[in-house]
Amino acid sequence: MTAFAMTDQPYAIKEIEIGHHITRDIGGFAFNVDTLLSTAVAGLIVIGLGLLVRRRATAGVPSGPQLFFETVTNAVERQVETSMGLRTAPWVVPFAVALFTFILFANWLAVIPSGHEPEYLPPPAADVNLTYALALLVIISMHVTGIRRKGFKGYYGHLAKPYAFLLPINIIEELAKPVTLALRLFGNIFSGVIMVSLISLFPAYILWGPNVAWKLFDLFIGLIQAFIFALLTVLYFGSVAPAEEGGGH
Repeated sequence: MTAFAMTDQPYAIKEIEIGHHITRDIGGFAFNVDTLLSTAVAGLIVIGLGLLVRRRATAGVPSGPQLFFETVTNAVERQVETSMGLRTAPWVVPFAVALFTFILFANWLAVIPSGHEPEYLPPPAADVNLTYALALLVIISMHVTGIRRKGFKGYYGHLAKPYAFLLPINIIEELAKPVTLALRLFGNIFSGVIMVSLISLFPAYILWGPNVAWKLFDLFIGLIQAFIFALLTVLYFGSVAPAEEGGGH
């Protein structure tokens, strides 16, 4: 994708490449190396923090990482208990926590400048390939859970409810879930990449001001988008195992 912006010279236009990746062709397939690298770094951060918390976990005064994971886990547990009951699908809690922490740290990679164009560590959610993969992971897991709990006919029978003539609309709704889940995350993070590209056109003597302000705002947006993705994950599973079937009601 390409955008254009005015420079300090009258009637001059500078071309900005947006959505450009560091790619490598392997076996006839193009791989976005920067997205793969960012994804790996975010995953290693989550795994490293998890191992650190496990090693230093204490019943006394918790460390910063332990407090962070406990806060996130408690928030997810409350949401799962409200929507489906913890005893109904206890594995949804670690699943949603893992998604939240991974997406959070993946989004926060945007604040690390590499000085390279394109960046070596861009937020991987700015690549729609990753967001589609995450969305498919959630939706496929939801369908597998529904089939295991209710059987194929019992689970997909809800598509004909409350009236059979709504079947086509309900099918379209199910097919749209991974698309909307993926594009919601992609659109918000990708817009941040566009803003950084535009801010880079500011004169050097004032560049630091809007750049710092946007980076701080980017941290907030990254947190909100990670929270929304994890929340929607829990709600989707709640539709498979409704609250009245859960252990908390």
